[in-house]
Amino acid sequence: MTSFAATAKCRRLFGTKKAGHTGTLDPMATGVLVAALGAATRFIDLLPSSEKAYRADFRLGETTDTLDSTGTVLTRSPVTCKKEDVALALERFRGEIMQVPPMYSALQKDGVRLYTLARQGIDVPREARPVTIAALELIAADEETNTYTIDVRCSAGTYIRALIGDLGAALGCGAVMTALRRTAANGQTIDCCHTFEAIEALETGDARQKLLIPVEQMLQYDGVTVTEAQTTRFQNGGELALDRLRGADRDGLYCVFAPDGRFLGVGEARTETGALYVKKNMTKDAANERRA
Repeated sequence: MTSFAATAKCRRLFGTKKAGHTGTLDPMATGVLVAALGAATRFIDLLPSSEKAYRADFRLGETTDTLDSTGTVLTRSPVTCKKEDVALALERFRGEIMQVPPMYSALQKDGVRLYTLARQGIDVPREARPVTIAALELIAADEETNTYTIDVRCSAGTYIRALIGDLGAALGCGAVMTALRRTAANGQTIDCCHTFEAIEALETGDARQKLLIPVEQMLQYDGVTVTEAQTTRFQNGGELALDRLRGADRDGLYCVFAPDGRFLGVGEARTETGALYVKKNMTKDAANERRA
Protein backbone atom coordinates (compact mmCIF):
# COMPACT_ATOMS: atom_id res chain seq x y z
CA MET A 1 0.00 0.00 0.00
CA THR A 2 1.34 3.44 -0.91
CA SER A 3 1.24 6.34 1.54
CA PHE A 4 -1.30 8.06 -0.72
CA ALA A 5 -3.59 5.02 -0.64
CA ALA A 6 -3.25 4.71 3.13
CA THR A 7 -4.17 8.37 3.58
CA ALA A 8 -7.16 8.01 1.28
CA LYS A 9 -8.36 5.07 3.35
CA CYS A 10 -8.06 7.21 6.52
CA ARG A 11 -10.19 9.86 4.82
CA ARG A 12 -12.93 7.34 4.10
CA LEU A 13 -12.80 5.73 7.54
CA PHE A 14 -13.17 9.07 9.31
CA GLY A 15 -15.65 10.55 6.86
CA THR A 16 -13.74 13.71 6.05
CA LYS A 17 -13.22 15.42 2.70
CA LYS A 18 -9.54 16.20 3.19
CA ALA A 19 -6.59 14.10 4.27
CA GLY A 20 -2.83 14.26 3.90
CA HIS A 21 0.29 12.72 5.40
CA THR A 22 3.48 14.14 6.85
CA GLY A 23 6.04 12.01 5.04
CA THR A 24 5.99 9.31 2.38
CA LEU A 25 6.90 5.75 3.30
CA ASP A 26 8.57 3.47 0.78
CA PRO A 27 5.93 1.20 -0.81
CA MET A 28 7.61 -1.86 0.78
CA ALA A 29 7.73 -0.19 4.22
CA THR A 30 5.42 -0.60 7.19
CA GLY A 31 5.04 1.32 10.42
CA VAL A 32 4.26 4.86 11.45
CA LEU A 33 2.42 7.09 8.98
CA VAL A 34 1.02 10.30 10.46
CA ALA A 35 -2.16 11.28 8.62
CA ALA A 36 -3.78 14.70 8.95
CA LEU A 37 -7.55 14.93 8.55
CA GLY A 38 -9.84 17.81 7.72
CA ALA A 39 -8.53 21.25 8.67
CA ALA A 40 -5.41 19.67 10.18
CA THR A 41 -4.06 19.30 6.63
CA ARG A 42 -3.50 23.07 6.61
CA PHE A 43 -0.81 22.68 9.27
CA ILE A 44 1.26 19.80 7.92
CA ASP A 45 4.08 22.08 6.80
CA LEU A 46 4.21 23.67 10.27
CA LEU A 47 4.80 20.45 12.18
CA PRO A 48 8.21 20.72 13.87
CA SER A 49 10.89 18.77 12.06
CA SER A 50 11.80 15.79 14.19
CA GLU A 51 13.91 12.70 14.08
CA LYS A 52 12.55 9.50 12.60
CA ALA A 53 13.34 5.96 13.67
CA TYR A 54 13.46 2.78 11.61
CA ARG A 55 14.18 -0.92 11.83
CA ALA A 56 15.62 -2.25 8.59
CA ASP A 57 16.69 -5.66 7.30
CA PHE A 58 19.31 -6.01 4.58
CA ARG A 59 21.26 -8.64 2.69
CA LEU A 60 24.91 -8.45 1.70
CA GLY A 61 26.35 -9.53 -1.66
CA GLU A 62 23.95 -7.81 -4.03
CA THR A 63 23.09 -4.43 -5.52
CA THR A 64 19.93 -3.35 -7.34
CA ASP A 65 18.76 -0.28 -9.21
CA THR A 66 16.29 0.57 -6.42
CA LEU A 67 18.73 -0.19 -3.55
CA ASP A 68 16.20 -2.70 -2.19
CA SER A 69 15.17 -6.27 -2.95
CA THR A 70 12.30 -5.21 -5.24
CA GLY A 71 14.63 -3.84 -7.91
CA THR A 72 16.58 -5.28 -10.83
CA VAL A 73 19.81 -6.94 -9.73
CA LEU A 74 22.86 -5.05 -10.97
CA THR A 75 25.70 -6.97 -9.30
CA ARG A 76 26.32 -10.08 -7.21
CA SER A 77 29.52 -10.42 -5.20
CA PRO A 78 31.02 -12.94 -2.80
CA VAL A 79 30.69 -12.01 0.86
CA THR A 80 33.73 -12.53 3.07
CA CYS A 81 32.89 -10.10 5.89
CA LYS A 82 31.49 -11.21 9.23
CA LYS A 83 29.24 -9.70 11.89
CA GLU A 84 32.20 -7.89 13.46
CA ASP A 85 33.07 -6.28 10.12
CA VAL A 86 29.53 -5.02 9.67
CA ALA A 87 29.43 -3.61 13.21
CA LEU A 88 32.76 -1.86 12.63
CA ALA A 89 31.64 -0.41 9.28
CA LEU A 90 28.53 1.08 10.90
CA GLU A 91 30.73 3.40 12.97
CA ARG A 92 31.60 5.58 9.98
CA PHE A 93 27.92 6.28 9.30
CA ARG A 94 27.07 7.71 12.72
CA GLY A 95 26.75 11.46 13.15
CA GLU A 96 26.45 13.92 10.27
CA ILE A 97 27.17 12.29 6.92
CA MET A 98 26.70 13.19 3.27
CA GLN A 99 24.13 11.14 1.40
CA VAL A 100 23.13 11.05 -2.27
CA PRO A 101 19.34 10.57 -2.60
CA PRO A 102 18.37 7.50 -4.63
CA MET A 103 16.85 7.80 -8.09
CA TYR A 104 13.85 5.79 -6.88
CA SER A 105 12.60 8.52 -4.55
CA ALA A 106 9.85 11.13 -4.44
CA LEU A 107 12.25 14.03 -4.89
CA GLN A 108 11.61 16.17 -7.95
CA LYS A 109 13.74 17.29 -10.87
CA ASP A 110 12.15 20.09 -12.92
CA GLY A 111 8.76 19.17 -11.46
CA VAL A 112 9.05 15.44 -12.22
CA ARG A 113 9.44 12.79 -9.50
CA LEU A 114 12.81 11.05 -9.65
CA TYR A 115 11.16 7.62 -9.54
CA THR A 116 9.21 8.54 -12.69
CA LEU A 117 12.45 9.34 -14.48
CA ALA A 118 14.09 6.19 -13.10
CA ARG A 119 11.29 4.03 -14.49
CA GLN A 120 11.98 5.58 -17.89
CA GLY A 121 15.63 4.58 -17.60
CA ILE A 122 16.77 8.16 -17.00
CA ASP A 123 19.46 8.80 -14.39
CA VAL A 124 20.00 12.41 -13.39
CA PRO A 125 22.82 13.84 -11.24
CA ARG A 126 21.91 14.26 -7.57
CA GLU A 127 23.93 16.30 -5.15
CA ALA A 128 24.97 14.76 -1.85
CA ARG A 129 23.32 16.46 1.10
CA PRO A 130 23.94 16.34 4.84
CA VAL A 131 21.84 14.05 7.02
CA THR A 132 22.30 13.13 10.66
CA ILE A 133 22.39 9.57 11.95
CA ALA A 134 21.77 10.03 15.67
CA ALA A 135 21.85 6.30 16.44
CA LEU A 136 22.77 3.25 14.38
CA GLU A 137 22.85 -0.18 15.99
CA LEU A 138 23.25 -3.71 14.72
CA ILE A 139 20.59 -5.79 16.46
CA ALA A 140 20.59 -9.09 14.54
CA ALA A 141 22.99 -10.97 12.26
CA ASP A 142 22.91 -14.24 10.33
CA GLU A 143 26.29 -14.91 8.74
CA GLU A 144 24.98 -18.04 6.99
CA THR A 145 22.47 -16.06 4.90
CA ASN A 146 24.36 -12.72 5.05
CA THR A 147 21.27 -11.02 6.44
CA TYR A 148 21.33 -8.32 9.11
CA THR A 149 18.98 -6.02 11.01
CA ILE A 150 19.71 -2.47 12.17
CA ASP A 151 17.91 0.16 14.20
CA VAL A 152 18.34 3.72 12.93
CA ARG A 153 17.40 7.07 14.45
CA CYS A 154 17.97 9.84 11.92
CA SER A 155 17.06 13.29 10.68
CA ALA A 156 14.14 13.86 8.33
CA GLY A 157 15.13 13.33 4.70
CA THR A 158 17.42 10.36 5.38
CA TYR A 159 17.03 7.43 2.98
CA ILE A 160 17.60 4.11 4.73
CA ARG A 161 17.99 2.34 1.38
CA ALA A 162 20.81 4.71 0.51
CA LEU A 163 22.39 4.21 3.93
CA ILE A 164 22.38 0.44 3.42
CA GLY A 165 23.68 0.82 -0.13
CA ASP A 166 26.57 2.96 1.13
CA LEU A 167 27.27 0.43 3.87
CA GLY A 168 27.43 -2.35 1.29
CA ALA A 169 29.85 -0.29 -0.79
CA ALA A 170 32.03 0.31 2.27
CA LEU A 171 32.13 -3.46 2.91
CA GLY A 172 33.04 -4.08 -0.72
CA CYS A 173 30.28 -6.56 -1.48
CA GLY A 174 27.13 -4.47 -1.92
CA ALA A 175 23.90 -4.60 0.09
CA VAL A 176 20.17 -4.32 -0.53
CA MET A 177 17.39 -3.47 1.91
CA THR A 178 14.93 -6.34 2.30
CA ALA A 179 12.46 -4.86 4.81
CA LEU A 180 11.79 -1.51 6.44
CA ARG A 181 9.59 -0.49 9.37
CA ARG A 182 9.30 3.10 10.57
CA THR A 183 9.05 3.00 14.34
CA ALA A 184 8.73 6.74 15.07
CA ALA A 185 7.87 9.95 13.20
CA ASN A 186 6.67 13.45 14.16
CA GLY A 187 6.99 12.61 17.83
CA GLN A 188 4.70 9.56 17.52
CA THR A 189 5.97 6.03 18.12
CA ILE A 190 4.54 2.86 16.69
CA ASP A 191 2.90 2.19 20.07
CA CYS A 192 0.75 5.31 19.53
CA CYS A 193 -0.54 4.09 16.17
CA HIS A 194 -3.68 2.24 15.17
CA THR A 195 -4.02 -0.37 12.45
CA PHE A 196 -6.76 -0.11 9.84
CA GLU A 197 -8.27 -3.29 11.26
CA ALA A 198 -8.54 -1.73 14.72
CA ILE A 199 -10.13 1.43 13.31
CA GLU A 200 -12.61 -0.53 11.19
CA ALA A 201 -13.62 -2.57 14.25
CA LEU A 202 -15.00 0.62 15.82
CA GLU A 203 -18.46 0.88 14.32
CA THR A 204 -19.34 4.43 15.36
CA GLY A 205 -17.81 7.67 14.21
CA ASP A 206 -17.60 8.93 17.79
CA ALA A 207 -15.48 5.96 18.81
CA ARG A 208 -13.12 6.56 15.92
CA GLN A 209 -12.84 10.26 16.70
CA LYS A 210 -11.49 9.39 20.14
CA LEU A 211 -8.41 7.90 18.46
CA LEU A 212 -7.41 11.24 16.97
CA ILE A 213 -4.86 13.73 18.28
CA PRO A 214 -5.68 17.47 18.18
CA VAL A 215 -3.41 19.18 15.67
CA GLU A 216 -2.34 21.80 18.24
CA GLN A 217 -0.91 18.96 20.33
CA MET A 218 1.08 17.74 17.36
CA LEU A 219 2.41 21.24 16.66
CA GLN A 220 4.07 21.46 20.09
CA TYR A 221 4.49 25.26 20.05
CA ASP A 222 3.97 27.46 23.10
CA GLY A 223 0.39 28.68 23.42
CA VAL A 224 -1.07 32.17 23.57
CA THR A 225 -4.66 32.85 24.63
CA VAL A 226 -6.29 35.93 23.11
CA THR A 227 -9.43 37.94 23.85
CA GLU A 228 -12.73 37.66 21.96
CA ALA A 229 -11.91 40.81 19.97
CA GLN A 230 -8.44 39.47 19.15
CA THR A 231 -10.01 36.14 18.17
CA THR A 232 -12.11 37.84 15.51
CA ARG A 233 -9.15 39.85 14.25
CA PHE A 234 -6.89 36.78 14.06
CA GLN A 235 -9.54 34.74 12.25
CA ASN A 236 -9.84 37.54 9.70
CA GLY A 237 -6.09 37.54 9.09
CA GLY A 238 -5.15 40.59 11.13
CA GLU A 239 -1.97 40.89 13.19
CA LEU A 240 -2.08 41.30 16.97
CA ALA A 241 0.01 43.69 19.06
CA LEU A 242 2.55 41.77 21.16
CA ASP A 243 2.30 44.21 24.06
CA ARG A 244 -1.35 43.15 24.44
CA LEU A 245 -0.53 39.44 24.59
CA ARG A 246 0.73 37.48 27.55
CA GLY A 247 3.42 34.90 26.83
CA ALA A 248 4.52 35.87 23.31
CA ASP A 249 7.80 37.44 24.39
CA ARG A 250 10.19 36.09 21.78
CA ASP A 251 10.40 35.65 18.03
CA GLY A 252 8.90 32.44 16.69
CA LEU A 253 5.72 30.46 16.20
CA TYR A 254 2.89 30.14 18.71
CA CYS A 255 -0.37 28.22 18.87
CA VAL A 256 -3.18 30.75 19.30
CA PHE A 257 -6.27 29.93 21.37
CA ALA A 258 -9.61 31.65 21.90
CA PRO A 259 -10.79 32.40 25.48
CA ASP A 260 -12.85 29.19 25.45
CA GLY A 261 -9.80 27.09 24.50
CA ARG A 262 -10.56 26.71 20.79
CA PHE A 263 -7.49 26.40 18.62
CA LEU A 264 -7.42 29.31 16.19
CA GLY A 265 -4.21 28.64 14.32
CA VAL A 266 -0.51 29.45 14.38
CA GLY A 267 0.89 32.95 14.69
CA GLU A 268 4.43 34.21 14.15
CA ALA A 269 5.75 36.74 16.66
CA ARG A 270 8.22 39.35 15.46
CA THR A 271 9.55 41.44 18.31
CA GLU A 272 11.15 43.87 15.85
CA THR A 273 7.72 44.99 14.65
CA GLY A 274 5.91 44.28 17.91
CA ALA A 275 3.25 42.11 16.28
CA LEU A 276 1.99 38.54 16.06
CA TYR A 277 1.15 37.75 12.44
CA VAL A 278 -1.12 35.00 11.16
CA LYS A 279 1.00 32.15 9.88
CA LYS A 280 -1.94 29.80 9.32
CA ASN A 281 -5.41 29.98 10.81
CA MET A 282 -8.37 27.67 11.08
CA THR A 283 -11.36 28.36 8.93
CA LYS A 284 -14.31 29.39 11.06
CA ASP A 285 -16.35 26.37 10.02
CA ALA A 286 -13.55 23.91 10.76
CA ALA A 287 -13.35 24.19 14.54
CA ASN A 288 -14.17 20.50 14.93
CA GLU A 289 -11.95 19.30 12.07
CA ARG A 290 -8.57 19.82 13.61
CA ARG A 291 -7.25 16.38 14.39
CA ALA A 292 -4.52 14.07 13.18
